Amino acid sequence: MKRVLLLSSLLCVFACSIAVADEGMWLYNAFPKDKVKASYGFEPTQAWLDHIRLSSVRFNNGGSGSFVSPYGLTFTNHHVGAECVQQLSTGGKDFMKAGFYAATQAEEAKCPNLELNQLVGIEDVTAKVNADVTDGMSTAEIGQAQRAAMSKVENECTISTGLRCDVVTFYSGEVYQLYKYKKYTDVRLVFAPEFDMAFFGGDPDNFTFPRYDLDITFFRVYENDKPAHIENYLAWSRTGVKEGDLIFVSGNPGTTGRLRTMVQLAFLRDLDYPSRLDNYKRRINLLKNFSAESDENARIAKEWLFSYQNSQKAITGYLAGMDEPTMARKAAEEARLQTEFKANPKNTGVTDPWEQIASATKRQRELYLPLTYVERMRGFSGDLSTRARVLVRATAEKTRPNQQRLREYRDSNLRSIEQDLFSTAPIYKSLETVMLADSLAQMQEALGSDNPVVKKALGGKTAAEAAKDLIANTKLEDVSFRRQLYQGGTAAIEASTDPLIVLMSSIDPDARQIRKRFEDEVDSVERREGAVIAKARFAHHGFTVPPDATFTLRLSYGAVRGYKENGKPVPYFTMIGGAYRHAAENGNKPPYQLPDSWVKAKTKLNLKTPLNFVSTADIIGGNSGSPTLNKAGDVVGIIFDGNIPSLAWNFAYSDEQARAVSVDARGIQEALRTIYGATALADELMGKSHKGVAAER
Repeated sequence: MKRVLLLSSLLCVFACSIAVADEGMWLYNAFPKDKVKASYGFEPTQAWLDHIRLSSVRFNNGGSGSFVSPYGLTFTNHHVGAECVQQLSTGGKDFMKAGFYAATQAEEAKCPNLELNQLVGIEDVTAKVNADVTDGMSTAEIGQAQRAAMSKVENECTISTGLRCDVVTFYSGEVYQLYKYKKYTDVRLVFAPEFDMAFFGGDPDNFTFPRYDLDITFFRVYENDKPAHIENYLAWSRTGVKEGDLIFVSGNPGTTGRLRTMVQLAFLRDLDYPSRLDNYKRRINLLKNFSAESDENARIAKEWLFSYQNSQKAITGYLAGMDEPTMARKAAEEARLQTEFKANPKNTGVTDPWEQIASATKRQRELYLPLTYVERMRGFSGDLSTRARVLVRATAEKTRPNQQRLREYRDSNLRSIEQDLFSTAPIYKSLETVMLADSLAQMQEALGSDNPVVKKALGGKTAAEAAKDLIANTKLEDVSFRRQLYQGGTAAIEASTDPLIVLMSSIDPDARQIRKRFEDEVDSVERREGAVIAKARFAHHGFTVPPDATFTLRLSYGAVRGYKENGKPVPYFTMIGGAYRHAAENGNKPPYQLPDSWVKAKTKLNLKTPLNFVSTADIIGGNSGSPTLNKAGDVVGIIFDGNIPSLAWNFAYSDEQARAVSVDARGIQEALRTIYGATALADELMGKSHKGVAAER
């Protein structure tokens, strides 16, 4: 099989663009400079693009961020950094509630398992990934050959460069790019506001606007126990933004479904999304009940609860975005492409790719429940179960040649796995017990009591009894115990009597069998046939639409702009003073209760300082923490949310009402200086020496 359509051959084709004005989460090596110039009169240079790319970082726990000083200072959202903030809240301290500020370098606290990635190189490896693909191979064999080639390319890159190397699939498999990352694993917390201010308005205000949030957290990356020296970092704007300004957003959007077929979209709408929502509702109720039992329970469950509530609202918005007009428009677009495909003489006798994907999606529906509950672990919720699975699989996979392993256990990814596996983050058995009990019961309901995995998991007990015994008797909360098992390899795992290790070992053959069916019968088909559809799209429309999001670095652009809602104008920005009014209007009660630090500082604040603003920049989940930049490449804000209409961007972009929401750089400066007394941090952002760091240098 030959695929000669490389990304580099498409970069110049923009004339017949079918995208809406500001639509696009663009690849850095395929950014539409001419389109931006035509719309806004500004053309980014290659040097400008390289600087922004190298100043951006990916938070490997699911968010984005950027370097903002030459001394390794980075910033992201509070909800991206919350896992570290929560993990550091030990010994009677609650940094989620009280906030955190390290006034000196010595006070900066190391996160147990946070990894930051800086994209330093991109290489097209499409030919290498397809090198062993030959005519006559089955779809499953093609998928296996491609996965093996990807692992080989990544391992060779890591060995030769010392970097983290990931092969990224674009356009379902028509294009493969090798992304090379410099990895930072010594990441220390510098500043975090109180949760009540970072998530002011709570779940009711989530995905809405106006907003009044200080959703930020600052970290510092270290190398050799010293702040890293960073050559590319973003300067802090001194002037902010105004209506109509061109802005850019550099971040790592998670996933989108804009290029999926109608059958694939129907799978999400009818099965996957409703299933996820049922799961989120169940977990949220569980965590609320657990939290109500004590203040300590509420503290340790807080980050989990926020995560589930945020996911619930996002998926609800995605479903709402699949309304009749959107689906009808996408169906018409697909029908036109199918007609063009069939009319092309080159495709005479070629198997219809849409029909092949439809058949694969039918198999995906059949596999959905066992795949979700067993292989993807919905039935085994909690950190301890996850670590048991990793230990069982990592030790087994390491005995196999790199190219024959499950993708996540390839050599180039092992260090990241080990960092998380040996994290010193606290694990709370009280929470682990209730979460595992509920997920086991849920799996029993979904798969049936006679299912082999359910029988192995319960061992004749109720879900509550099984979970209680498993969590009470496991030792996996002990880092040294996990390390001993890992270093002991398969012999240690096979000899282990730890109940979670025994359970995960017993169900691993079942999980692997389900996964293999999915990879061979669904993923490989979608990869092959999706690439055919992508090629047909390129042939008729040129490279006018960026690939779906893959949690890799993209650059979006747009304008700072308000909108209308129910016929009334919504201004593009809010001010600090609005937070006090919003709190008063809602009785000054949670989730509208301002922290004491804000109450005490009110008389000293400039209440007219902009706090949040909206723009038309194209974003999705994963963009949280992305810097919002002006034409000079200076930070004017940080993405932390979108409004409800923006959730439809998962499938189709529109700028009528949908908006991305940022914390304003001016509001951040005002809060740091006047509310938190974080003058050294605020000065460092403005280019002044950070005393603690400067002394070390």
